[in-house]
Amino acid sequence: MTGMVFVFYCNWAVLLCLSVQAYENLALHQHAWQSSTRESYTGVSYTADLAVDGRYTGICADSAFYGLQTAEWRVDLGGVKNIHHVLIQHVDWYRGVFLGFSVYISNTTNKKDGVLCFRDTNFTTATIPNPVNITCPYHGRYVIYYNNRTHPPYPDDYNYYTDIGLCEVEVYDCPSPGFYGENCSLDCPQNCQNGYCDSVEGTCLACKRGFIGLRCDLECADGLFGNNCVENCSMTCGHPGVCHKVTDCPSPGFYGENCSLDCPQNCQNGYCDSVEGTCLACKRGFIGLRCDLECADGLFGNNCVENCSMTCGHPGVCHKVTGHCNGSCLAGWEGDMCEKECSIGLYGVNCLQNCSMACGLPGNCDRITGYCQGGCQRGWTGVRCEEGRRCINNISLINIHLSTYVVQVHIIVLIYDNSYI
Repeated sequence: MTGMVFVFYCNWAVLLCLSVQAYENLALHQHAWQSSTRESYTGVSYTADLAVDGRYTGICADSAFYGLQTAEWRVDLGGVKNIHHVLIQHVDWYRGVFLGFSVYISNTTNKKDGVLCFRDTNFTTATIPNPVNITCPYHGRYVIYYNNRTHPPYPDDYNYYTDIGLCEVEVYDCPSPGFYGENCSLDCPQNCQNGYCDSVEGTCLACKRGFIGLRCDLECADGLFGNNCVENCSMTCGHPGVCHKVTDCPSPGFYGENCSLDCPQNCQNGYCDSVEGTCLACKRGFIGLRCDLECADGLFGNNCVENCSMTCGHPGVCHKVTGHCNGSCLAGWEGDMCEKECSIGLYGVNCLQNCSMACGLPGNCDRITGYCQGGCQRGWTGVRCEEGRRCINNISLINIHLSTYVVQVHIIVLIYDNSYI
């Protein structure tokens, strides 16, 4: 028995080492939508969420019927996320319907509000890879897959209609904005706008007001201020042409006549419009022209666009600034945002319970219920293999539970014949 436990822990350690990776699939089990849904004659629905269920085969997301001129599918990442790359696994059948597809990244459900990440102009039925791996260095809330057959003629390999046919769409990046590099362990430069930077190089996607450069580490030159340092300081300042690099008041945090009024307290870094006093940006957890409104329940972060986790102990309830769950997680989850599934060998609320070593696969159980997978070891019963079988071949089995460990004590029962006494 000791040897089996030792081997299990060795294998477990290896699995944990192999599972370490820089990026996480941000689309997994998130809400998805598609322009139409196919229903089979047996009653099977090929719904949009089947493309974010973590499975590459089996039933996949698909359009309602043949002959579509347009097809659209999208996934809501739950908030504005930095994106490194997108992986798309189509169904494995006639590929002419997929040729010419596009991928957009948007902060709204309208692809026209976003940026075009990729458009196929070169693939043929012989060359289109499956899966397709697309580098997509943008940030947004929605990843939108789109195809059409509205502007013929098309190349020979293109089918006359299009389809969705998505088995899996995976969107990879660091799980939280503000980090980059190996294992997402490095902080983005401090002057990146909203903390977003390239996941590999760490270069800023945009700069805060008053800064320029790939890493936003250069202040505006004298006489310039604002976004990208393109605005000129006023020549009617006390020192003509000399102003603060972010706002044209001589120092941040003020506005109005003679810059004598305080900017609203929730303006990001204290910056507000020097005339109206409206905030240039809000602190996390606040919205509104003067940043005087807290995020609505269930939302948090910059501009209140991120959703609280539905795996919080109170689903959808979290801190309006950090997004941290208030208290515990649902069974099977852990982490500040309850975003991590229990590691192998753990289960329950906040993943604090140990799976039984009497499981058929020692220490391997359902991460939510703790029920053993693969049955129980000999001599044990129960859904968690917590009950020992008693009186087996004149051997009484006594279970002694010490915390989360189970010690088995076998007592040999000797039977004497009283006639010899």
